[in-house]
Amino acid sequence: MTARLSAARAALRSLIVRRGGLLLTVLTALAVLLTGLASYFGLQLYQRHQDDRRHRDVLAAARQMTVNFTSIDYRHYERDGENVLKGATGDFKEQFAAQTEELTKLVAENKSVSKGHVLEAGVVRADERSARVLVVADSRVTNTAAPEGQVRNYRLQLDLVHEDGRWLTSDIEFVG
Repeated sequence: MTARLSAARAALRSLIVRRGGLLLTVLTALAVLLTGLASYFGLQLYQRHQDDRRHRDVLAAARQMTVNFTSIDYRHYERDGENVLKGATGDFKEQFAAQTEELTKLVAENKSVSKGHVLEAGVVRADERSARVLVVADSRVTNTAAPEGQVRNYRLQLDLVHEDGRWLTSDIEFVG
């Protein structure tokens, strides 16, 4: 009887150890799976946060450039032109700088004053280094030909690049 009891106890211990080992294996696999899922969703959340931040930064830069580009005052054109150049880069910056002297004369002759406002703006595409934004803006323009002022509407496509921690405008196109 003692031998049978010892054999039964040994069988019971073996069963408990096997089930305990299986339980430990299942719990370990579950912990690994949950850690993997948490990492995956954490990375997705981080990426979403980065994308949202990039879009906000791109839109802010595009909005500011649009206001700078559509706001001029013949009495302060040097300052206004410099504001455009501060947010510009590449060919756009070179072209705008090359036209500054001519534009200064034209604006002064016509006593032009324009105050731009962004109505809507949306990111078409953006990655870590470049972006494209569509902007709808208007400006109230007064000059010698329209002393009472008139509103002008603009639809602009801005291409931006990320340089030295800032979004700078590399191209502006008027679109229909």
